[in-house]
Amino acid sequence: MRRVAIVGGSGSGKSTLAALLAEKIDATSIELDELFHGENRAPTPTPEFRRRVAESLDTDRWVVAGNYSVVMDLVHGGADTIIWLDLPRWLVTSSIIRRSLRRVIQREEMWNGNRERWRNLVSRDPEVNIIVWAWTHHAAHTKRYEGFLTSPFWAHADVRRLRSRHEVAQLLASV
Repeated sequence: MRRVAIVGGSGSGKSTLAALLAEKIDATSIELDELFHGENRAPTPTPEFRRRVAESLDTDRWVVAGNYSVVMDLVHGGADTIIWLDLPRWLVTSSIIRRSLRRVIQREEMWNGNRERWRNLVSRDPEVNIIVWAWTHHAAHTKRYEGFLTSPFWAHADVRRLRSRHEVAQLLASV
């Protein structure tokens, strides 16, 4: 376990697990959200985003958290281990609600000066409200990654499908 891709729905714990696992295996922790979102959540153009990701992966040991399709070939293709956090929708939703409320109340910076805003949390638009995004995209993530399990795309890697917080804790304890 030297190059690890962590995937899963928003709020599943990808970034948290990436930081903990990177520390355990003495690797660089890479958050794709941080590389993608600029100031005011401005998206990074695809060529620049791919360049940033490729540069970040130019090391012997890394743990990447994120689901961006435009860099899957780089991240998943270079990974020796892929961890899929396939947690139940209710658990992910409750986690992301707590996380979002904490971020708003504490004015916690996410990345590049970006912060959660109250108005985003009351929007019904999944492009604005991360809670709605997580709820509406959960099934799509499951379908995508189930497909990868049975296709050649992940065949080169050791794939771990974790379906509970207990399984995540067990993985961390075993490293």
